[in-house]
Amino acid sequence: MASRYDELARAALAESTAAANVGDWVEDRVREDAPEVTDVVYTSAQAGYRGWSWIVSIAEVEGETPTVMELGLLPGEDSLVAPEWIPWSVRLAEWQAQQAVTSEAAADADSVEDLDEDGDDDDLDADEDADDDDLDEDDDDVLDDDIPLEDMLDDEDDPDDVEDTEARRVTHSGDIDGVDIDDLDEDPA
Repeated sequence: MASRYDELARAALAESTAAANVGDWVEDRVREDAPEVTDVVYTSAQAGYRGWSWIVSIAEVEGETPTVMELGLLPGEDSLVAPEWIPWSVRLAEWQAQQAVTSEAAADADSVEDLDEDGDDDDLDADEDADDDDLDEDDDDVLDDDIPLEDMLDDEDDPDDVEDTEARRVTHSGDIDGVDIDDLDEDPA
């Protein structure tokens, strides 16, 4: 047995989807809240929509021709559906909270690694000694460069001269905030 609205319902579905996507007629449901509206239900034969149903709502007012109100594809109980939508602001807040926890855990792990068995932080003293050694090595690098003095002083205003830029870096490596410390040693009188 088929719906008395089958021809009208299938014609409406043909405007939205291929006829091959519409399966067998399931039932006609008369709405309790609107007895003049009947939902014609078909199975979905569309790939990926197992358990879904095509529904065509048809209104029939006494003395008038039946009219299609709406149609759609609705999921059934065993249908595969997308997870509940979560607003971006909620997802962002959750991500930020997770990042904070991760950062705190990493900081805690670093502080535990820095402490030795006695609870002292011996690594800080070793780091300070390493920094002093790095300064001594930097000073040696300045003295060991094989850049002739003429190349250091030649054409200092040329910004495109890479060698000149390197030479100025070597010449002014003792500057502190733009002040040449060698100029401070000279007697102004």
